Amino acid sequence: MKINFTSEQDAFRLEIRSWLEQNVPSKTLASLDTKEGFEQHREWEKKLNSGNWSMVTWPKEYGGRGLDLIEWLIFEEEYYRAEAPLRVNQNGVFLLGPTLMEFGTHEQKSKFLNAMATGDHIWAQGWSEPGAGSDMAAIRTTAVLTDGFYTINGQKTWSSRAAYADWTFGLFRTDLDSERHRGLSFILVPLDLPGITVRPIAQLDGEPGFAEIYFDDVKVPVENLLGGDGEGWKIAMATAGFERGLMLRSPARFQQTAAKLLQLYLDNERDCSPVMQAKIVEAWAQSESYALSIYHTASKMLAGGSIGSESSLGKIFWSELDHMMHQTALKILGASAELSQDSKHDAAAWIKGFMFSYAGPIYAGTNEIQKNIIAERLLGLPK
Repeated sequence: MKINFTSEQDAFRLEIRSWLEQNVPSKTLASLDTKEGFEQHREWEKKLNSGNWSMVTWPKEYGGRGLDLIEWLIFEEEYYRAEAPLRVNQNGVFLLGPTLMEFGTHEQKSKFLNAMATGDHIWAQGWSEPGAGSDMAAIRTTAVLTDGFYTINGQKTWSSRAAYADWTFGLFRTDLDSERHRGLSFILVPLDLPGITVRPIAQLDGEPGFAEIYFDDVKVPVENLLGGDGEGWKIAMATAGFERGLMLRSPARFQQTAAKLLQLYLDNERDCSPVMQAKIVEAWAQSESYALSIYHTASKMLAGGSIGSESSLGKIFWSELDHMMHQTALKILGASAELSQDSKHDAAAWIKGFMFSYAGPIYAGTNEIQKNIIAERLLGLPK
């Protein structure tokens, strides 16, 4: 199957390609999970905003271009083709941003989306707690409303980007007598408030990609409530839909990995078995299949549809595909890859990507949970 683009879409592709060729940093930025790299990536977010490229689907008044999802997919293809820096504000622009568009007031959109687009507010995700990982309905961190302020007490953990971020969004239990998914509210919290303690958590590579956040009588104005009090579960499920099914992991990310994997194979073909050749074909075919699936989903949404439980299918697919491709790359590079200074094939990048690929089946809801959702909501099987 081949996707045919309009002349306007082709012109848009050339526009973003030209801008990226002129503006993508010539030197690779430091890791965004270091303080230095985090600020370098913040400056890149500002550079993107200077060209109105922060999030092309947002309305112009909020820092976007008012374009549709197909044009966003085109943007992502060119972005990964240019090997532009990773988005340090991905929790904001890809997850909270669409959620604000759907549930936020005009004042909230104006305040938060513009600051998100400029890189002034970098966002962390505040879902998980020590006793509530993939089971978000078990959240116990409380937020009690008194005199126009929510007083928050409790702890979040595995908060992505929280080590250096400015704000976090998360679920908090505002009805203290409620259980499970009832009585939860979606609240936006600046991380510099009195009573907040942030403790970085090292990843497998030693860099602090996560953090624990402790809340001790933290007072947050009621204006930071997104949606209504007690409506947090519905709003969070919308955010999870963006995370699993469309925004957070665009197909271009995996198509680019597949292309690099193919080149790695071609450069080492004499040392590879037919089994390895089959893996390369599988990786290429699956990355293209995922792209076609996402174009189908985007077209469905443009026609008035929505993302439902089928987003769980996509989440399992891309997370397993990512791991398979990086595992295949390390098999091609061989056992000496860990000692290699091979700049042509960038063994270090493949190793780092391989380690991160183990996180894919965990974040955005573990794949085991996603399989339960598929079984119950798509296949109609009993709990």
